[in-house]
Amino acid sequence: TMAHLTENPADKERFICVYPVYINSKKTLAEGRRIPTEKAVENPSCAEIRDVLTAAGMNVYVENKMHPREWNRDVQFRGRVRVQLKQTDGSLCQDKFRSRKDVMFYVAEMIPKLKTRTQKSGGSDSSAQQGDGGKKSKKKKK
Repeated sequence: TMAHLTENPADKERFICVYPVYINSKKTLAEGRRIPTEKAVENPSCAEIRDVLTAAGMNVYVENKMHPREWNRDVQFRGRVRVQLKQTDGSLCQDKFRSRKDVMFYVAEMIPKLKTRTQKSGGSDSSAQQGDGGKKSKKKKK
């Protein structure tokens, strides 16, 4: 077995998987969405998930793998993101990311704030739907 390889949380095989479908507001739970629609994002891409987590200081890489329930072969929907949650010694890389759920909620909150997103929508709707989480992100670096 390969068990001896995978006990180290810093090994790539141990990184958690995040598929864009998990946080896609256009998907149903049956199609693979994992968080509530109101917290989810419209058609997020792997690149957006990667950018948000890289900006947060996480160790991330993208694989060219499809979600089993993703019928759309379009490149926009392709790929999954692998994220390192723990260091070699088992401690968390970042306290705010304790589980895949933490990562999913964070990414879904941050993607709408990406410059690529705010430009597309003209920035009008993004300010309206921001709840109390909107204040602390204002100082994000350019």
